[in-house]
Amino acid sequence: MLNNLELEQIIDQKLNSNAIADYAPNGLQVEGRQTVKKIITGVTATLPLIEKAIEKQADAILVHHGYLWKSENPCIRGMKGKRIKQLLVNDINLYGYHLPLDIHPELGNNARLAQQLGIVELAGLEDKPNSIPVWGTLETPISAQELAQRLEHILQRKPIVCDEFVADYPQKMIKTVGICTGGGQGYIDLVAAKGIDAFISGEISEQTTHSAREQGIYYFACGHHATERDGIKALGESLAKEYGLSVEFIDIDNPA
Repeated sequence: MLNNLELEQIIDQKLNSNAIADYAPNGLQVEGRQTVKKIITGVTATLPLIEKAIEKQADAILVHHGYLWKSENPCIRGMKGKRIKQLLVNDINLYGYHLPLDIHPELGNNARLAQQLGIVELAGLEDKPNSIPVWGTLETPISAQELAQRLEHILQRKPIVCDEFVADYPQKMIKTVGICTGGGQGYIDLVAAKGIDAFISGEISEQTTHSAREQGIYYFACGHHATERDGIKALGESLAKEYGLSVEFIDIDNPA
């Protein structure tokens, strides 16, 4: 068992969260009981996940998508009010870690997906420390169809694939791959500028399709939720192994 504030310090250090600017506070977002023995992990702190944690008598919930985003209304009412009320009434701690969990070189969402795909030599795409998107290399070049099949097998979800280019760009095998899980599709132009063959993210927009077609880069939209399950799961497993905590990952599926 751990003290709830001690657990926050442990995760902060593990993910180096204080060094990373983010859109929401990372760490203990809603304070509950002091002693933590059982943790439920999940992608987002939704009401169904909270209800599962209550049912399983968890002391804490650890998620990738927590609360208190910079762009949201700060009032505790409506959907957010119901969620937070259940946490407070049941004395459950809520920990949220966003970008630190995306970019961690071992436990992060990007790193975990790359590892499963056999992408090696990961490096940051942005020319600055703590790059959010990354890129790496496949040991053996593969077709867009084969990469799509691998993604579907790993994520249990069929990706949307942009694989039609304008006349200036011929079809090609994929050797280099950029990754930014979740809502990272906006990095596609940076990926193209770096001369990378393919880009994987969670979502797709109207503009993403044009960027892919007109810059000759394969794009795979694999689902925001689906691409961000593994980081939080890996973090929970790491805490269980190192500190003897009872940790259970619960997937409240989301097709987006």
